[in-house]
Amino acid sequence: MDFRPPYSVQFRGSRVARWLLRVIGWRVDFQGLPTQQGVIVVYPHTSNWDFPVALLLKWAVGIPVMFWGKDTLFKIPLFGAWMAWLGGVPVSRSSPQGVVEQMTALIKQKKALGQYFWLALSPEGTRRLTGGWRSGFYRLALQADVPVGLAGLDYSHKRLVFRDFVRLSGNEDQDLERIAAALQDVRGLHASAAAPVRLIKSARVQADTIAK
Repeated sequence: MDFRPPYSVQFRGSRVARWLLRVIGWRVDFQGLPTQQGVIVVYPHTSNWDFPVALLLKWAVGIPVMFWGKDTLFKIPLFGAWMAWLGGVPVSRSSPQGVVEQMTALIKQKKALGQYFWLALSPEGTRRLTGGWRSGFYRLALQADVPVGLAGLDYSHKRLVFRDFVRLSGNEDQDLERIAAALQDVRGLHASAAAPVRLIKSARVQADTIAK
C-alpha cells in the first residue's frame, strides 16, 4: 500500500506463543511497523474466538498494542488491572470531549514525545452483521495524522495477515476502496457475518474493543 518493508519498528515475540500457534495451525504474515504511532483495524470480527486468537498472535510477534475501553471497566478490582495489563486504555464517554478526540489528543502527545503507541480496534464494533464500519478509526487516524495498519484474521487459511499500511487521504470512498482491496481475501470464522468495508456515517462512535 503506502508503505513498503523493510519496516523500521521491529519486535521479538514469545517462543511459547509461536509454539502454541504451530500446535493450533496458525501463522503470522507480519514484517514490523512503519512508524512509532498508528491505528490498527482488526477485521473481520465475527466470533468470540477472535479476541483470544488475536492475543496469541500479538504475543507471538511481540507487538505491544493498545485498545480503548470504558473507563468504568478499569475501576473494577482485578479486572481493571487485567485490562490495563492487556493494553487497555480507559476513555470516558461522559467527557465533553468525544472518545475519538480523547484518543487523538493522546496519540498527538505520544508523537510529540517520540513514544510508541499503536491502538487496535474493531471497526465493526460487534460480532453481528452490520451495514458497514464505524467511522471512529478513520477520524482518529486522520486527525492524529498516523497510518492505518490492516490486520486481517483469516480463518480460511489460519493466518493473521498484517502487512499493509495506509496513509489516509481524507477521500473516504477512495481510502475505503484501497482498504477493501487489501482485505478482500480475508475470511472470518463466520464469513457471512463480516460487515462490508464502508463507513456507517450515521453510527454513533462508541468505545469498543476487539473483545466485544
